[in-house]
Amino acid sequence: MGITDWAFRKSPWILHFNTGSCNGCDIEIFATLTPKYDVERLGALLKGSPRHADVLVVSGPVTRQASGRILRIYEQMPEPKKVVAVGTCCISGGVFSNGGKGPCYNVYPGLDSIIPVDAYVPGCPPKPEAIYGGLAKVVKKVGGEKK
Repeated sequence: MGITDWAFRKSPWILHFNTGSCNGCDIEIFATLTPKYDVERLGALLKGSPRHADVLVVSGPVTRQASGRILRIYEQMPEPKKVVAVGTCCISGGVFSNGGKGPCYNVYPGLDSIIPVDAYVPGCPPKPEAIYGGLAKVVKKVGGEKK
């Protein structure tokens, strides 16, 4: 494990991207940062720039309009970068996906059709404990990777 992997495991910095969801997942993501669940005590910090972030947390259905922005943000993040898909809409398109014969033709069948996803947090909306678990899974994954 190199110095960057060690630093990632000790202090993962998070970038949250909302693709235009109902805000149910967003509320739960921000609840994970509040003192009750306090993911910041483990060193995780919410950042506003993709150039400073290690983990991209995406919520909401992935639309054609948002896909270019997600890809651009992902490319701007430094290595090792990880992605967490939060919520049913982000994982599969939910009720909006046309692949599931939903009403929206412009919604992709999931975030993994745009960028590689390292952890999935299912639910509508998922509980903060589940989001916490998804972030922990991503952090554990970094130390076990072989380059």
